[in-house]
Amino acid sequence: MTDHPDLAGLQRRLAEFAAARDWQPYHTPKNLVAALSVEASELVEIFQWLTPEESARVMDDPGTAHRVRDEVADVLAYLLQLCEVLGVDPLAALSAKIDRNEERFPAPGPDADG
Repeated sequence: MTDHPDLAGLQRRLAEFAAARDWQPYHTPKNLVAALSVEASELVEIFQWLTPEESARVMDDPGTAHRVRDEVADVLAYLLQLCEVLGVDPLAALSAKIDRNEERFPAPGPDADG
């Protein structure tokens, strides 16, 4: 069974990985955002020409599922590194954004049908 490390633990591992390779000078906000965009685009590329039905079944093919997992990991890694560099708590930022969206886009009440 695989352990599921916490967010801080993953950020620590990413920082240690970069430090061991002297990559910190390259991990500027600008570079991390660019890398994040590239990796997100690589994820988009997997789905680009699929029909909605094919995209819903993308994880059924082991090779494609592996590519999806790798690109999701790359996107998350760069996002977490960006958050670390900028001092952003990603979970707090997401929670605050959900709160704002709940206010901006209230769910229809039980009598919304008419």
